[in-house]
Amino acid sequence: MTTTTTTTGHDKGLQDLDQVVIRFAGDSGDGMQLTGDQFTRTTALMGNDIATFPDFPAEIRAPAGTLPGVSAFQLRFSSFDIHTPGDAPDVLVAMNPAALKVHLKELKRDGILLLNTASFGPLDLKKAKYDADPRSDGSLSGWRVIEVDLEARTREALASSPLDTRSKDRCKNMYALGILYWMFHRDMAPTEKAIAQKFAKKPDIVAANLAAMQAGHAYAETTEIFQTAYRVAPAPMQPGTYRNIMGNQALCLGLVAAAQKAGIEVFLGSYPITPASDILHQLSTYKHLGVVTFQAEDEIAAVASAIGASYAGKLGVTSTSGPGLALKAEAIGLAVMAELPLVVLNVQRAGPSTGMPTKTQQADLLQAMFGRNGESPVAVLAASTPADAFEVGYEAVRIAIEHMVPVVVLSDGYIANGSEPWLLPDVDKLPAITVKYAPPGAAGVKFEPYARDPKTLARPWARPGTPGLVHRIGGLEKQDVTGNISYDPDNHQHMIDTRAQKVANIADGLPPLVAFGERTGDVLVLGWGSPRGAITAAVQRLQKQGHRISAAFLRHLNPLPKDLGELMRGFRRVVLPELNKGQLAMLLRAKYLIDVHSHSQVNGQPFKSHDIESHLAKVVAEVTQEVQR
Repeated sequence: MTTTTTTTGHDKGLQDLDQVVIRFAGDSGDGMQLTGDQFTRTTALMGNDIATFPDFPAEIRAPAGTLPGVSAFQLRFSSFDIHTPGDAPDVLVAMNPAALKVHLKELKRDGILLLNTASFGPLDLKKAKYDADPRSDGSLSGWRVIEVDLEARTREALASSPLDTRSKDRCKNMYALGILYWMFHRDMAPTEKAIAQKFAKKPDIVAANLAAMQAGHAYAETTEIFQTAYRVAPAPMQPGTYRNIMGNQALCLGLVAAAQKAGIEVFLGSYPITPASDILHQLSTYKHLGVVTFQAEDEIAAVASAIGASYAGKLGVTSTSGPGLALKAEAIGLAVMAELPLVVLNVQRAGPSTGMPTKTQQADLLQAMFGRNGESPVAVLAASTPADAFEVGYEAVRIAIEHMVPVVVLSDGYIANGSEPWLLPDVDKLPAITVKYAPPGAAGVKFEPYARDPKTLARPWARPGTPGLVHRIGGLEKQDVTGNISYDPDNHQHMIDTRAQKVANIADGLPPLVAFGERTGDVLVLGWGSPRGAITAAVQRLQKQGHRISAAFLRHLNPLPKDLGELMRGFRRVVLPELNKGQLAMLLRAKYLIDVHSHSQVNGQPFKSHDIESHLAKVVAEVTQEVQR
C-alpha cells in the first residue's frame, strides 16, 4: 500500500491500495445483492481482478431486521491476480443492527464501518438481540466508524421525486453505493446505464435511483467525515475480451458452446431448486441456438424427459441440487443401463434433507459416485471456479457423447453465485466434439444396439425412425450386442464389467495433472471444486516462505487421472481440504493405499485461505520434524 500526493475534490487525499475487500450487509429488501453486483460490474470494467461471494439468507421471508434475514455480498478487487473473495472485509456497510451483529466480528481491526443509523431504534436493537446500542457502549472501538442516516439523506435527495416515501427509502442502497464509489474512485457511468436499462419502463424509479447515487457521491466528496479516497489500479491480464461471469452462467455457456460445436440440440428437463434454478432461467434464453427448456412438475419427470431427449438423439441435460439428485437416482440408473448420453448438473448445497438451501457444501460426491442401486457407474466432473465451469460444462458434453455415458457435474453454491473475470475463448480453438449416429441399417441385417467401439466401448447412438435400427431398450438387463432381455448370470457379470470399463476408459483421453509447484516435495495439497482458490492462495504464501509444498486440482473424479497415484507418491504427506467429512480423501485412501489426510469443514461457508494456510503450516512443521528425526 502506498500513499500518493494526488488530491480529489476539496483537497482530499487519494491513497493507492493494491486490493480492497468490501462487504455489503442488510435485509433482503435492502438491495445488497443489487448493490454488490453494480459495484462488481463497474470494477470489472475498470480493469481490476475481482472475486465475489454473495451470501443469501436461507429464510425466504425472515422478519425484517432479524438475524436470520441478513443478506450479504462480499467483493474483493485488486491490482494483481487473486483467487478468493477475501477472508475478512476491509469495509463493512451495515444497513441495520442485525447486519452489524452478524458481520462485525469478521471486519478487520481498524477497518471502515459504514453504518446506517436510520435503523437503530429500540425495536431494531431488540430484533437484533442487542441489550444496548453498540454505538454508545464501546463495542465499536477498534474500527473506523462512519455514521450516516441513509434514509434521511436519501429522502432529502429525492425531495422533488414523485415517488412515495417507502419507494424513496428503497433507494438508500444507491445512496450508499454513491458513497462507496467516491471512496474507491469508481466511475458511476456503468451503473447509470445499467439502472436505466433495468427500469426502462419506470422512468421515475430510474431518476430516483440515479439521483440517490449521485447525492451519495456528492455527500462523500463534500462532507468532512470522509478525509481520504482510495484507488486500486487495474490488474495486468492476458490480452483479450473479458466479461464478469457467475458459475451458473458459465456452466450454461459451456453446454451451449459444446452443443454448437457438436451440431446437436440441447434439451434441459429441470425442476427449480436453489441454487440450481438459474441454470433453467439462463438456458431458456438460448432458444435461438436450438435450446429447449422444460420446467417439469418434479425432479423425476425432469430427468426422465432429459433421458427421452437423449434417446431421440438430442443432448439430454437435467439440473438440480442434492435433494433432487437423490430423487433422480433410479432414472439415472436407467440411463446407465440404456447407455445414453446424459448430463446431470448438481449444484451442491448444505444438507442433509432440505438443509441450508443458500449455503455451500461439497457433500454430494459419494452420492454422485454411488447413489444408485446396483453397479451403476457414471463419469463425475467438478468445476472449481465460476470461469472454470465453462470448460467443465463443455467437457461434460464431450464425454457424454463420445463415450455414451451419463456424466454428473458437481458445482456448488459458492461457485454458482460467485463471479470473476472470464476471458472469452476463441470458439474456433475449442476441442472438437464428434457425434456419431448409427447409419441406416442394411436390408435384411439385424441391428445390434450394443455392438461397441473397440476403443471407448461406446454403443451406437440409434435415433428412432432411422430405417433398419429397430431395437430394444429399457431398464431390464440386456444381452450384450443384441440388446435382448437377459437373466443369464455370465452375461450380467460381463455387462457390469463392460459398463465399468467404459467409464474407466475415459481416463485414456485425460491430460496429465498439472502441479502448482514441483512434482515432488514434502507436502502435496489436493483439491476439487470450490476450495481451489483458498488452497491456491495458501500454498502460494507457504511457497514464498521456502516450503516444499505443491498443489494439484482434480476436475475428473470418476475416472481419476492416470498419473494421480504417481504424483501423490512423490510427497511425504498428502492433504485434502473438502467441504464435507472427507469423502474424496476416503476414496483416495481406498484406491491408492496412501494415507491422505482430510481437512474438513461443513459449516455452510467456503474455506478461508488463512485457515487452510494455518493448517498446512502445522503439517509442514510436522513433516520437517519427521525428516530431522
